[in-house]
Amino acid sequence: MRWHIQHFMNIVVLDGHALNPGDLDWGPLKNLGTVTIYDRTEPYQVITRLKDAAVALTNKSLLSKDQIKHLSKLKFISVMATGYNVVDIGFAKSQNIKVSNVVGYSTASVAQHAMALLMELSNNVGLHAADVGNQGWSRSIDWSYWQKPLIELDGKKLGIIGYGDIGGKMARLARAFGMQILVYHPRLTESTEDFQLVSLDQLFTESDFISLHVPLNPDTEELVNKKRLGQMKPAAFLINTSRGPLIDEKDLRWALDNGIIAGAALDVLSREPPPEDHPLIDAPNCIITPHQAWASYESRRRLMEETVKNVAAFINGTQRNAVV
Repeated sequence: MRWHIQHFMNIVVLDGHALNPGDLDWGPLKNLGTVTIYDRTEPYQVITRLKDAAVALTNKSLLSKDQIKHLSKLKFISVMATGYNVVDIGFAKSQNIKVSNVVGYSTASVAQHAMALLMELSNNVGLHAADVGNQGWSRSIDWSYWQKPLIELDGKKLGIIGYGDIGGKMARLARAFGMQILVYHPRLTESTEDFQLVSLDQLFTESDFISLHVPLNPDTEELVNKKRLGQMKPAAFLINTSRGPLIDEKDLRWALDNGIIAGAALDVLSREPPPEDHPLIDAPNCIITPHQAWASYESRRRLMEETVKNVAAFINGTQRNAVV
């Protein structure tokens, strides 16, 4: 009987390209049922593509109340990410639709990328390599030069907002460079030998670098705003590999334009892809990468494996990584 259900399980992947642009294997998922994979899905296509689906896999494609209410056959949604704000969780629950996500798959990769951004801010490797490629060194009268100050990390203070798996991994990487770690996390109660627990005010005023590692919710939206940016040292830097709306981007542009802070490095923006007139695209001393911190091969492979396990568990009458 289970084989019969599995054989006819209709599984639809709405936006598979980000997870698997061609270097991973959909085979294990295809073994679980009849699988249709779309690289990308526009909002107006969601209902049509899921009308016969029992299982939907989504990364960034929205599943809103207005869409879910038309999907009478849908029984399970597996979000191919940790954040599940793309699904109307309350309405899915009211329709008895199970929702799972995947946690922990990208911890090492995101922390590594955040550290890479920090080191680009401190050493400007890309800037100077590009200048050499443009014959800057060949034209120089000096055997050594730099276009921006080079910053030694040893002894500098890294403020980490959010101390979950990624924030903790970032702290361990930074400590290897001799950095002092300041942490703000509302559920922690005391400092340890590895970090000093501080208030947000103290973190913003004392840190040389600040790295954001919190989820997006009403309490964290625009956590970084004109007030907080104004508390930072003029020589301090801001790093965000979490979610774009954690920062009021107009306020950050103001801070960069006016030298309120020394610079920023971002892997996420409030709109992705950003419009050409996004306020930070041409901001001074602002490094932006295209939401790629999670996307190492190893990270995506783990995400694929965990997603397949989520679907297999649902087919077998259980649930892993349950959101609802």
